[in-house]
Amino acid sequence: MDSFLGSKEDILRELKVDPEIGLTKDARKISLEKYGANSFTKEKDISVIQKILESLKEPMILMLIFAGIIAVSVNTAAYFNGGHADFLECLGIFLAISLSITITIVMEGKSAKAFEALNSINEDIRIKVIRDGNIEIINQKDLLVGDIAFIEAGNKLPADGRLLESVLLNIDESALTGESETVEKYADAVLTDDKTPVAERINMVYSGSFVAAGNGKIAVTSVGDATEFGKIAMELSKTKKTSTPLQEKLVQLGKKIAMFGITAAVIVFIIQVVNFIRTGNVNFTVISEAFITSIVLIVASVPEGLPAIVAVSLSVNIIKMAGHNALVKKMQACETIGSINVICSDKTGTLTENKMTLNKLFAGGEYIEPENIINEKIIKNFAINSTADIDYKNNTVKFLGNPTECSLLVAAGKSGFNYKEIREKSKTIYEYPFSSETKNMTTVAEIDNEIIVFTKGSPEKIISMCSIKDEDRKYIEEAIEKFQNEAKRVIAFAHKIADNNVENNREKLESGLIYDGFAAISDPIRKEVYDAVDKCINAGINIKMLTGDNIVTASAIARELKILNENGIVLEAKDIDAMDDNTLKQNLSKISVIARSTPAIKMRVVNAIKETGNVVAVTGDGINDAPAIKNADVGIAMGITGTEVSKEASDIVLLDDSFATIVKAVQWGRGIYDNFQRFIQFQLTVNLASVAVVLISSLIGLKSPFSAVQLLWINIIMDGPPAIALGLEPIRDNLMKRMPIKRNASILTKNMIFKILFSASVMIILFMLQSRLNILNVPYAEQSTVLFSMFVMFQIFNSFNSRELGYESVFKYFLSNKLMLLSIGITFVLQIF
Repeated sequence: MDSFLGSKEDILRELKVDPEIGLTKDARKISLEKYGANSFTKEKDISVIQKILESLKEPMILMLIFAGIIAVSVNTAAYFNGGHADFLECLGIFLAISLSITITIVMEGKSAKAFEALNSINEDIRIKVIRDGNIEIINQKDLLVGDIAFIEAGNKLPADGRLLESVLLNIDESALTGESETVEKYADAVLTDDKTPVAERINMVYSGSFVAAGNGKIAVTSVGDATEFGKIAMELSKTKKTSTPLQEKLVQLGKKIAMFGITAAVIVFIIQVVNFIRTGNVNFTVISEAFITSIVLIVASVPEGLPAIVAVSLSVNIIKMAGHNALVKKMQACETIGSINVICSDKTGTLTENKMTLNKLFAGGEYIEPENIINEKIIKNFAINSTADIDYKNNTVKFLGNPTECSLLVAAGKSGFNYKEIREKSKTIYEYPFSSETKNMTTVAEIDNEIIVFTKGSPEKIISMCSIKDEDRKYIEEAIEKFQNEAKRVIAFAHKIADNNVENNREKLESGLIYDGFAAISDPIRKEVYDAVDKCINAGINIKMLTGDNIVTASAIARELKILNENGIVLEAKDIDAMDDNTLKQNLSKISVIARSTPAIKMRVVNAIKETGNVVAVTGDGINDAPAIKNADVGIAMGITGTEVSKEASDIVLLDDSFATIVKAVQWGRGIYDNFQRFIQFQLTVNLASVAVVLISSLIGLKSPFSAVQLLWINIIMDGPPAIALGLEPIRDNLMKRMPIKRNASILTKNMIFKILFSASVMIILFMLQSRLNILNVPYAEQSTVLFSMFVMFQIFNSFNSRELGYESVFKYFLSNKLMLLSIGITFVLQIF
């Protein structure tokens, strides 16, 4: 039976424990054997050798190894045949392999750290328990299922437990459920629906949550892997490594290029051998030269520089993005984020500040800002009729107690009042705490020889206790309804002056009160989020809110941010649970908000989005967000308010916790993708032109226009400084005004293919005219040098042409890439030498 179902007596019977005695010595042994210790099972460590072998399976790395082996073979053959051997190129290829593997091992494999972070949540927690009829204080790791434990305000809970006793108990479960408000818990509550979400199990407390107020006694029902946190840990361990959209596209492109190069090389070799046989010039030397030329042609066509260009470009851009408050942990993520077309965002702490704030005070028939409150009775109500405290450190406020009460204390401070001084000048006589039955809190205090009754609570309750004219009541109720429709929490205030011989009679004290006003309180939306969401929508990015909050609050926030429009639908986690996978996929495009989301539901939604061909980013700060963050194409965690688990599971950490930084990261990602396209356009033009001129020359009976050394030099230019400079082209301004690139879209666009074919055709025609007709009238002895230099100059001009993917003028950003100009200059000088 689930621990939250049935009565607390049923749970105690199931656990076979007496709440007055607790676990006996024998019972502890049985519990440890049956339920295990209070720690998370760590994934089996992978050796460095296994990690290296796994990295070597990457398609691009395999292609790089293949190119390296060919290069070694070619240069070794050339060396033993007395030709020119360039082992420096071989070294460069294998250095690129080493760099790529090192980056993979260092930057990835974060599961182990995520588990360590989960385990560290409960480190150094001491808890008071009953064992063998005695009260003991034990370490959290020694806690067992069946232990009877005490909890009180300020405690971080180290295990899941069923409440046996509760006194005004409020639990902050935001890290686990995403619910921004504390949850009032009741030991006597009996739940019967086995589908009750975690956020609504009011008779349970969960590991990793905080006790905001009150105290209680629990029977521990789950420890370690069996807790709700443990289930999240299991989800993290089940997350499989998937390839990024860029990796998928580069693999497809690499295969096509390799096949093109190999096919061309085989044709060239066969034609040359046939010509040698036809002319009677067959011998080992000419055959080996033809073979070497064909193999070099493969080396020239296989994009062995591509992984190196990708690694260098991403590494440089990681540094640049860190300067824009986006710390990239996984290299590919800084490009993948440019391809996202769906963002699944948590609400609390991501879109909102996760800090309850007084938005407006309505008193005396007017709306008052929190900085302009002058009504001393209301301020005294804030300060005295409260059990909360706040603490200021490093210009940030820390809430100590009920977040709603803390927000009132902050508002008092903004208006120039010191709540501590007000408390010191007052003497509390009677105190009647808030409960779900009374719906209000009352404090009777003596201030300057005057007895004052202060009360606060639900507006309906407070208004019913006061004498208010009908027209005033209607006006107040309309104002309250306005804020409630915006999903704001409304708390009303009242007071009265009591007799000096006041009696301890709550009903009498709470009658004949003077109505003071009400406050609208909410978890405010971050200021920068409005503009960021608007930019995302304009950039074709669909935002979905997956929150642990209730459906009313979630819908109001989504509407305010324009995430939810007239075509969008709002669902709860239980609605998603009831759908099969096909139904979920069919409705995904319309779903804007999922309230009461659980880690499992978030994971399922993310997987469904990916399976429908979308590229998805997940943002969040809580432990409940970690599995979805890790499973997304790009996982984004908050650096300031985020939990360690969410940070470790992420690919990118926002150092400023700003949703707007995501928009900047998307712009950078799109720019990086464009740069890869620039490099590919440049390289494929060279590939096509070099292979075509060698192939045409062979077909028409001319000798190969390039020697093996010259082909290798062209290859170095193709993969060298100009190519790297193209990979670092400055980011353009208009990137956020276009739609995202689809996951299954080819990295080669129609514009690129046209430019590649056109540029390569111009090169081939001019080259063959010179080769066949000597249009420049150069002496025969210089023909080879002229053809070689002509082809290299074509590539220098091609590098400038490749700076623009469309048909814009290359002069618009001509001076923006100084590295490009420098690399072209160096290449030109080296060509002269």
